[in-house]
Amino acid sequence: MKLPFTSIGFVAALLFLLSGSGSSFASDPAGVTADQALRQLELGNRRFVGGRLSGATPASIAEARRKVAQGQKPFAVIVGCSDSRVGPEVIFDQKLGDIFVVRTAGEVVDPVGLGSIEYAIARLGAPLVVVLGHERCGAVSAAVAGGKEPGHIGAVLKAIQPAVRATKGRAGDPVENAVRFQALHVAAQLEASGPILKAAVQSGKLKIVVARYDLDSGKVSLLSEARK
Repeated sequence: MKLPFTSIGFVAALLFLLSGSGSSFASDPAGVTADQALRQLELGNRRFVGGRLSGATPASIAEARRKVAQGQKPFAVIVGCSDSRVGPEVIFDQKLGDIFVVRTAGEVVDPVGLGSIEYAIARLGAPLVVVLGHERCGAVSAAVAGGKEPGHIGAVLKAIQPAVRATKGRAGDPVENAVRFQALHVAAQLEASGPILKAAVQSGKLKIVVARYDLDSGKVSLLSEARK
């Protein structure tokens, strides 16, 4: 999948104006390192798997709503699938304002999605991006099956086809293989995307990791890490 950048300039300019800031990166970052952010997500997922949620209690929601009403400083960006079973705030047990979420079917990133990620890094100061694939992804399954879909669904499947082609013929389940490759592929594209994300990665301000969510166990496992 090749990200179309024809409207990136417009998106970046719009976000720049909305931010009210002329600096390249946020002057007031999230306050944690990428490794600390990843640790918070890991601990939150452990609570979710164990049925001990703390971020979704009535008291914590009310407190978080008051705290973030006038601004946000998310400590991580989750680039995930739109699948209704994979809500990042829930599976990572995070409160309002903790994570900046960009979701599309199959984690496909278009110019608007990319601009949204850039905004979270450059303007909000998030030090970590997690590209989150998941077990039995419907979009990936449809892409592997190769059938035609109506409307704009076909555009999603077309964007996932590089993962299907790259894993064709490999041992193991073809959908699972493509799920993993798709998440890794999107992360690699984000890491190489200039000028904002690439510069942030190279300067050490941003870390990008890849993970997989297991629908059966609820566990999130790291697949690999892109370079810091």
